[in-house]
Order: sequence, then C-alpha cells, then structure tokens
Amino acid sequence: MSQRGSSSPATSLVVSASSKAPLPTNAALPSNEVAQALMVTVELDFGERIPSIKEALKEVERRYEPESGRGRTFAILDAYGEPTATGKLHLSMHLSMEKPGIGLLVFRRTGEVLWKSRIVPAKKDPPAEKRLTVIMDDGSGKQLMLDGSQGVERVLDVPFRDSPTRVRDLWPEGQEREFTFIYSVCGCPVKAKVRRAGETTARTSELPVMFPDDPAALVVIHQLMGWPAAR
Repeated sequence: MSQRGSSSPATSLVVSASSKAPLPTNAALPSNEVAQALMVTVELDFGERIPSIKEALKEVERRYEPESGRGRTFAILDAYGEPTATGKLHLSMHLSMEKPGIGLLVFRRTGEVLWKSRIVPAKKDPPAEKRLTVIMDDGSGKQLMLDGSQGVERVLDVPFRDSPTRVRDLWPEGQEREFTFIYSVCGCPVKAKVRRAGETTARTSELPVMFPDDPAALVVIHQLMGWPAAR
C-alpha cells in the first residue's frame, strides 16, 4: 500500500477541562496549518465510573467551522490514556488539521471547550488525497511497506513493495510485530502492536483507539488484519 507522504511532528497542548476562562475571539485564536498535527491532552471528570477511551471519545464533540462551508476542519487520528489518582480520565488525542476554518473539541457533559484553533492554509503545496498506507516492522527494526496494488485481502498474503516476499514469510506464528497505519492529511503514523495467531492476527492492546473519525478506513484495516468488526 503506497505511502502518500511523510509524517509531520505533532506539537503538544495540555488543557485543563475545568477552566472557566472566556473563549478568545476568532481573531485571537491560536492557529495551525493544514497538514500539521497536534496532540491535545486533557483530564476529564466522568464521576464514579471512568469509561474506556473509546467510550470517552463519544463524549468529546467535534465541531467544525470550515471556511468553505462544507466538511470538517480536523480529525482525531488516535487516542489513548488512563485513569488518574484523583479519579479522572487522562486522555490524549492526536489531531490532524484538514482544511481552513475553525476547529473545536467540546466535553459534552459540561460544555467545556477542550481545544479551539484557527486552521490556516498550508504554506507548502496542498496535501494529496488521503490513501491508506500499511507498514510492518520485520522484527529487526526494518520498516517494510505492504503492497496493496494486487488486491490481496488478507494481510498474511500481502507482498511487500518491490518484493515477492509476503507478510507471512517474515512473521512467525505467535510473534508480535508493530504495524504503522497512515491515513491522514498530515501523513502521521498510527501504530499498533499485533500478534500473529495462525491464519489471522490480533492486537495485543486495545490502545490506541485508531481513526475514530474515519470509520470507513477502520473497516478496511479490520478486514485486512482479520480483526473483529469495529464498533
């Protein structure tokens, strides 16, 4: 599966979900360029029951104000976190800026704005159309790109790019490999640890939650890897 472009480093932004400060006007908003990445980290109070990361993301509303009047301005690529000692959920969300406009993340339970930014056009050429890229670590640290051009639907039978070698040839039974999935305007990697289990595969951890804003891409990944249908 051919790679669209290289990844952009994510900056980090830590926000307190309990802040009551008034929102800045649009003119004073911090800005990020299209194809840039940003990590937003918050601590959210869900009360007595702390949800999973996947459940928590359903309580984070994405709001878009695109300059074009259509579509979204950013996407959450992946998310991870854990409960804190004070009974809150520490949540980190990896964002990719997609088109000019305004982007917001809002905690539904309280209405708190967790992040707000103006997204401006990229200074360089506009990014190409998003394409799914899948890369496997061969176990020795070498990154090998899968070749999806032959229409093979099961990951173990997919050849590597410019090679007759298939994934199964370099992935022994029961061994863990790191897979990198790229499907974003910023070209940012989303990584998952995966173990071969016979003729299928299984993630060794449910984190990070991958591509929550791109369910169609997630369906393709699950089908390729032989994972249960995404919910």
